[in-house]
Amino acid sequence: MKKLLVIGFVWPEPKSSAAGNRMLQLIFMFQEMNYKVTFASAAQNLEFSEDLNNYNVTAAPILLNDSSFDIFCKNLQPDVVLFDRFLTEEQFGWRVTLVCKNAIKILDTEDLHSLRLCRQKAVIENKKFDIADMIQSDIAKREMASIYRCDLSLMV
Repeated sequence: MKKLLVIGFVWPEPKSSAAGNRMLQLIFMFQEMNYKVTFASAAQNLEFSEDLNNYNVTAAPILLNDSSFDIFCKNLQPDVVLFDRFLTEEQFGWRVTLVCKNAIKILDTEDLHSLRLCRQKAVIENKKFDIADMIQSDIAKREMASIYRCDLSLMV
């Protein structure tokens, strides 16, 4: 059986966010393709977080900037690693590449965070949104770099 490792910035909260619903849809899709799914996150499990055991998904707490993740990933040996946003790819992608060289890396953009943040900034500053501002932003450059480091990016 193939293995999928999902690395989430937060634990899925399908009752309180569309992103949580989307994540469960992706998990179910991989399960239908006979993947064993492990969901890992460094976030605290909150009251709205879904109990992943109900969906036959292994929940794995992980630590940021800690070599214990390398050991965890090496022991799991996932075939596919799905990052729930570019921030998780930035934090863990290089470690996945080091210990699981053959794993396919997928980035779920959910939406382009850089686009959302630049639009939000324009509204707050009462300015017209300008795509040039987004393209020049550090967050857009970081997000694009993350997209380039992955084998596949999912756009919604």
